Amino acid sequence: MSDTPLPLAADDGGAAARERRERLRVLLRSPTFIVGATIICFWVFCAIFGEQIVPLDPYADDMLNSLLPPSAEHWFGTDQLGRDVFSRVIVGSRDILTVAPLATLISTVAGAALGLVMGYYRGWIDEILSRLIDAVLALPTIVIALLALVALGTSTLTVVLVIGFTFSPIIAKTVRAAVLAEREVEYVSAAELRRESGLYVMFVEILPNVIAPILVESTIRLGYAIFAVATLSFIGFGIQPPSPDWGLSISTNYGLLGGGYWWTVLFDSLAIASLVVAVNLVADAMQAALHD
Repeated sequence: MSDTPLPLAADDGGAAARERRERLRVLLRSPTFIVGATIICFWVFCAIFGEQIVPLDPYADDMLNSLLPPSAEHWFGTDQLGRDVFSRVIVGSRDILTVAPLATLISTVAGAALGLVMGYYRGWIDEILSRLIDAVLALPTIVIALLALVALGTSTLTVVLVIGFTFSPIIAKTVRAAVLAEREVEYVSAAELRRESGLYVMFVEILPNVIAPILVESTIRLGYAIFAVATLSFIGFGIQPPSPDWGLSISTNYGLLGGGYWWTVLFDSLAIASLVVAVNLVADAMQAALHD
């Protein structure tokens, strides 16, 4: 008999790591991802350094120069209080890029935990939670948010919490579906045979294997959260004055459109659209790379 050792089986952990690296390379080479990420990075830069790079104070009133059209001095014109629209658009990215990501983080954590419990335990726990989620999802998100804000009062923290918990049922359903599929895989049975606790199985064994759908779904929810924050600000239940928030600025200047002062609304609207489209581009690229 030969003393030559038998070749070792391929390391499953190493294969999984190689697959993750390959998917990451595919994602980073995707033109869709590059375009979306570039736009997001631009607005994040504006949110962080906006007040240092804008030419004029976005909060300073100048009634002698109100409603000026775009020019070399005021690139995006001025609003009805004479404030520089360009400066306000740049600085206005800060609030929406603070509130929306925080709300998305809350919805992702809460939704993932709920989905893990539903998918792992199944039975009556899954039935009760599923019925409650279906009841919540039967109402439009904005209606639920408005009811909560009317009851709790309007503040930035309240907006973050309301949007976060409003989106969590959608993420929970996505995670539940992924967990139900993983629940039947052998590594779960092996963990249960070792008498591991339910929390260990859910968060140590199953969670790493359902990260991909969670990441995709949370990125999609980020786009919806941005739109929800802007909508709530537009109707007066979101971020409050004197913030240069995009939705609030559109609400403040919307009545000026009839007078031909289009610049007071156009650039804030384009900013919201560009950010939402960019997030959706990143989400599409992630979905394609992770499910290729």
